[in-house]
Amino acid sequence: MTCSNSQKYTPTEEAEIQQWLTTSERLKSADNKSEILETLNGHLSSRTTLLGSKPSKADVAIYETLAPIVSKWTPEERTGEKGYPNIVRHVDFVQNAAVFGLEVKDEQKVAVNQDEVLYVKPPVDAKAEKERLKKEKAAAAAGTGGGEATIADRTKEKAKEVVDKAKEVVGGAKAAVAGGAGGDKPKKEKKEKAPKPQKAPAAAAPLSPSLIDLRVGHILKAINHPDADSLFVSTIAMGDPAGEDTSEYEGQICRTVCSGLNGLIPLEEMQGRKVVVVANLKPVKMRGIKSCAMVLAASPKLKEGEVDDHKGPVELVTPPEGSKAGERVYFEGWKGEPEGVLNPKKKIWEMFQPGFTTTDSLEVAFDASVVEQLGKKEVGKLVTESGGVCTVKTLTGAVVR
Repeated sequence: MTCSNSQKYTPTEEAEIQQWLTTSERLKSADNKSEILETLNGHLSSRTTLLGSKPSKADVAIYETLAPIVSKWTPEERTGEKGYPNIVRHVDFVQNAAVFGLEVKDEQKVAVNQDEVLYVKPPVDAKAEKERLKKEKAAAAAGTGGGEATIADRTKEKAKEVVDKAKEVVGGAKAAVAGGAGGDKPKKEKKEKAPKPQKAPAAAAPLSPSLIDLRVGHILKAINHPDADSLFVSTIAMGDPAGEDTSEYEGQICRTVCSGLNGLIPLEEMQGRKVVVVANLKPVKMRGIKSCAMVLAASPKLKEGEVDDHKGPVELVTPPEGSKAGERVYFEGWKGEPEGVLNPKKKIWEMFQPGFTTTDSLEVAFDASVVEQLGKKEVGKLVTESGGVCTVKTLTGAVVR
């Protein structure tokens, strides 16, 4: 891609590019894409490219994933009230901008009619809206029976006069009694109530890869996905209690996990083996099957300008011999409690995953220098609670995800 040769990216921008590449992959396999599309459309509402103004390989990846989908959208899906106009604009920009170097032939481009806009959100005049609400409130208070309201108001006024007169009489009598007793008694001052102590807000968990729930998983069974050639469907025990997203298989509590490894790893290698899983990602349907975790695997790191062709090689992350299903896995120097379920909006996984790598000794590790927000440079090995190190077969300096 032409733009990669001339553009330089900060570590934060590199991390964001990886996040969008992951989003591109999720769009390919997610059964329900609407939530991802809404987030993407909102993100592009104030940006020319995914990074703001800089072109990157992330724009190309999103374009290549969405172009076939956008080409089939109806006008309502493109620019209707609930459509995705910013995505359509981005697709049109990427396929025509020379900076991306795609050279898409005219007959292969997504046809975009820039004059066809079905819905434009009207601007809101805050002052006029406030005045309108004020008038509606006044009209509601006036009601429909003006004469009856006036009579009621006069009756209330007369009653108030009687009450005020009675208060005067009672007040005079109290003063006379007080004078006969030798003067006015000072009124007792009301004690001011002490304000209730406010509960301190719960402290936010410090940024750390330990927020990601990594565990040893035991694949009891793996099959081809019935409706997706690139996916395996695995039944994995990972130490869960029985719950909504689990089932029982061969007497063990398991989760169903879809992995895009079909064609990259032989199916027989998936059977009965131990792996490392990410256990607190939000479950997502993948071609009709709910996937409740993710299997970690390593692949070569892309060189500058390269686009992932998803041809491999790919190697599963292997926990040490003797590891048990459900055993916690963490990076040395970053041990801590994981979140229950990662909030997709906080992008915890997308923030830390770019630091997941492999060393020259084939050990899986976390390179903190890649995640700018941490402000650290340590490299910590991926280890189990029992102390062994997680490894891969042959790939060094790889990306792990």
